[in-house]
Amino acid sequence: MTEYHLKTPISESEVRKLRVGDIVYLSGIIVTARDSGHSRALALLERGESLPVDLRGLAVYHCGPVVRKRDGEWEIVAAGPTTSARLEAYEADFIEKTGVRMVIGKGGMGSRTAEACKKFGAVYAIFTGGAAVLASRAMKRVVDVKWLDLGVPEAMWVIEVEEFGPLMVTIDSTGENFYEKMRGEIERRLREVVYPKIGF
Repeated sequence: MTEYHLKTPISESEVRKLRVGDIVYLSGIIVTARDSGHSRALALLERGESLPVDLRGLAVYHCGPVVRKRDGEWEIVAAGPTTSARLEAYEADFIEKTGVRMVIGKGGMGSRTAEACKKFGAVYAIFTGGAAVLASRAMKRVVDVKWLDLGVPEAMWVIEVEEFGPLMVTIDSTGENFYEKMRGEIERRLREVVYPKIGF
């Protein structure tokens, strides 16, 4: 396990160095996007239109932040991760078409996302669920917000972060997938130890 302190925009060469289990602290610009944001972004790109934010080299955070306005400025109050499995249907295409280098969420992602990370030079990293206030402390300011018509949680929040983390890489650019590997190991141990005892 190696610890990295990276700043967006992240280069492909930086991402290709990361391996499953590495810890990343991220600074620079990240954007949030959940189901509706991914769907709209891909629809716009399919029509040949551009996105309101150039995502190349950035990180997309699966997050519906809690926000408030103070003195006319948006402030992030809490920013815990959304379960990333919800985005599996979108993420491979999103990585390919936007050029994001890091996807952040919780709970892992599947084989299509892992293959896209391998092919296009990206990683998936997790942030600890239940630590929404800790996440918000790394969020220094809201640079912009797009697509508020989707609602606050589904809007695309453009946020400047400083040392956002710890983020643990669970899919790297070789396609290794921590959660899939663990599921396989658990199944192997069940077959060896548990199933024989219960007559399977």
